[in-house]
Amino acid sequence: MPWKIIVGLLGGLAFGAIWPSLGLNLKFFGTFFIQCIQMVVIPLIFSSVTLGVWKLGADLRRLARVIGVAFVWFLIAGFVAIVIGIGLDAIFRPGLGVNLVNSGSIPQGLSVKMDWFRFVLDLIPSNVIAAMASQHVLPTVIFAMLLGLALASIGERSKALMHSLEGLMEAMFVITRWIVALTPIAVFGIMAWLAASQGRTTLLALGKLVATLYLGFFLLWCFFWIVLACFRMNPRKITRGVAAPMLLGFTTRSSEATLPLMMETLLRLGVSQRVVSVVLPLGYSFNLDGAALYQSLAALFLVDIYGIHITATLVITIVATTLVASKGLANVPSASLVALATVTHAIGLPVEALALITGVDVFMDMGRTATNVYGNAVAAFLVQKLGDVASPEHDVIPASLASLDRESGELQPRNVLRDGHA
Repeated sequence: MPWKIIVGLLGGLAFGAIWPSLGLNLKFFGTFFIQCIQMVVIPLIFSSVTLGVWKLGADLRRLARVIGVAFVWFLIAGFVAIVIGIGLDAIFRPGLGVNLVNSGSIPQGLSVKMDWFRFVLDLIPSNVIAAMASQHVLPTVIFAMLLGLALASIGERSKALMHSLEGLMEAMFVITRWIVALTPIAVFGIMAWLAASQGRTTLLALGKLVATLYLGFFLLWCFFWIVLACFRMNPRKITRGVAAPMLLGFTTRSSEATLPLMMETLLRLGVSQRVVSVVLPLGYSFNLDGAALYQSLAALFLVDIYGIHITATLVITIVATTLVASKGLANVPSASLVALATVTHAIGLPVEALALITGVDVFMDMGRTATNVYGNAVAAFLVQKLGDVASPEHDVIPASLASLDRESGELQPRNVLRDGHA
């Protein structure tokens, strides 16, 4: 699958550059694909989180450990990402000497502050069906976790519903297989549209910022590799194993679009269903490492453009605000821009400053989405290693995954936690 995605990516770029008038019409294929993925996201999250928490529900200490380890890692990874962004700006100063006009537009009514009281209230859905219908992931996760705990507390009487949820999850994986078969076509259409619609002039004007950002992503990936190696896991095999979801995130610029494929991939790589069901949905909202790096670098880039002197107080403000603002924004429209607007507001820049970089946001969004996706895969492997979770051999792997491996011959089931270094 990864090589097919790469062929679609390169072919789409060439097609859009050579025939831009035709390329502009191919965005339809990408939109169609993403909507197909969104169709299975909520049922898959609901069934998998409920099952995962139910299996851990008999041991609340272990469930608390899984969630605790996940959130500690989310904070560490987010902090490291922010520090990398600040460090690269200090070295390269991509905003110095840049004279820009607005390169794009910002969404109407973009908020510069997070209403945290509203955020907490929105975690508890007054109507869980409406929350699911609106594709609100966090309220769905909260309800599924509570349902899983409640079902675990009633013992044998929960078995019938659990079997039904296992059937639902397996059916969602089957549908995901059908949709994922369309990935190369969707990637071709998205990249053809991108090449046809995004001019090179804006990219060249902000090329130093984009290049610095991608260097930051590379350094963050190196940090992930070092951490995995320190815990005796094989970074190369893990990265190769999750390449398809990362490439999908890179081209679609949607973490949500990668969620079903990433869940399926991690299960086949040997991560426990208990971990996948809990960590991935939480990571989708709280572990946005690529976004955190982008926000810290972009904020300092705008500081330089506005000629503001960088002080220790300003840097500390950016670190603290970015660390908070980058968490829990998956359900917020224009989430990365809202988080960046929150940071720029905290350091005294006008929200209009965002218009200076929105013209190349699509190119930066590709890298930060792929990094977010990879960061969540790393989180799942680390929680599996440190969360005191039972061996994944004790999990019941959906039959659809086993049949997929036999038919495709790709990404055969293996436990990279014990393969190579482990």
